[in-house]
Amino acid sequence: MDFEEAAQAWREDGFVILPGFIPPDELKSAAGELDLLFPSAEGFHDATDARRERFIGDQFAGIDYFPFASTEISLLAVNHRILTLAETLLEDDGFQIYGAEAWAKYAGASDYDQDLHRDYLGHTLLVPSTAPGFRQLEMFVYLADVPEEFGPAHLVPRKHTADLPAVPDRYLRPGLESRSRFHDGSGSPHLYGAQVSAAGPAGTVVAFEIGTVHRGTAMTAPRGARYTMHLNFRPSGVQWGQRRGWAYSAGQRDWFTFVERATPRQLQAFGFPPPGHPYWTPETLAGMALRYPGLDLTPWRQPG
Repeated sequence: MDFEEAAQAWREDGFVILPGFIPPDELKSAAGELDLLFPSAEGFHDATDARRERFIGDQFAGIDYFPFASTEISLLAVNHRILTLAETLLEDDGFQIYGAEAWAKYAGASDYDQDLHRDYLGHTLLVPSTAPGFRQLEMFVYLADVPEEFGPAHLVPRKHTADLPAVPDRYLRPGLESRSRFHDGSGSPHLYGAQVSAAGPAGTVVAFEIGTVHRGTAMTAPRGARYTMHLNFRPSGVQWGQRRGWAYSAGQRDWFTFVERATPRQLQAFGFPPPGHPYWTPETLAGMALRYPGLDLTPWRQPG
């Protein structure tokens, strides 16, 4: 599938599944540093990794936030293929990344079987829009193989959800009681019967809109371990699309290491003005040289 085919699927279904989108040679360095963030499957299940207790009991306990302890994984979050895909789907060369998380799940650590839901409550102050220029993009990036027994996401094509109101947001499985106006307790058989599995090999990218109905599924593989990234992008004009402010993390050592290795295009995705922008003056360049002494400022010193 090429980028334009991916964009068509994204527009029609609200998601597109791209198996092996990141080729092995571009994934290798990041996958090789997973142990800087998470226990291996053996380390967790054999209880030989002291970090294992963190992951038990809460399905979200396995999330690490950008910048990651692995610079290779941080750089993968803005891999050139991912940036080109985001630009194509959002139809905006000034798009920005507004969230990046790495997530480990381990069989038996928690119940990862989720209800169908939409993510928009944690991604916008408003509600989802399908109009060009206002769509927000999420991506799952598989850092290792995610077969069906490793709990891949299941997604529902838009043709089954286009008439759903903005509220409720979560569609509970049969037998669960609704306790919020954001929960639908009908069992939603038409939605659960329309799920599409996003199982795939390492390097797979699942791109979907914040209004796409989806869910995480149970890990059933004995001694299984699943490693993914969750990335969020918004068009340049969508100021109401929020998740995590990067300045909050910009004093961390891992942030400096990432910035000093990133390209101008990768940094632009985080909000750095591009080379040639009027922000870049002798004053600001001198300040940047002090703040990021390992960053080669040559691209930003070029006249616009």
